[in-house]
Amino acid sequence: MNPYLYIFGTLFFTVYGQIVLKWRLSGLKVVLPEGFLDKIIYLVKLVFDPFIFSGFASAFIASLFWMAAMTKFEITQAYPFMSLAPALIFIIGIFFMGETYTIGKLLGLILIMIGIVVTVKY
Repeated sequence: MNPYLYIFGTLFFTVYGQIVLKWRLSGLKVVLPEGFLDKIIYLVKLVFDPFIFSGFASAFIASLFWMAAMTKFEITQAYPFMSLAPALIFIIGIFFMGETYTIGKLLGLILIMIGIVVTVKY
């Protein structure tokens, strides 16, 4: 099996988890209560929503893929690929979730991509 699939799996499940949490919480129009204890109770109840639970489960699955990746790569070789997660979130957020973008965000994304290439190649 190609060891880069472990990195891809880590990215896929990390991004899925973040996107599904944002999508579901936006759909539920979540407003946190004021009191600390009320917030905790409310958030614990949210965990049992099937989509939110799948987001947490995907984080666990991503960690399993990451452990597999760490058996095949040096961390300094593998970790720069994790910088692709913000780029993927940026693209999905704009095209599928209707979020706004600015030139600053786009410039930052380009700088991240350049940083990945420099870190992995040199």
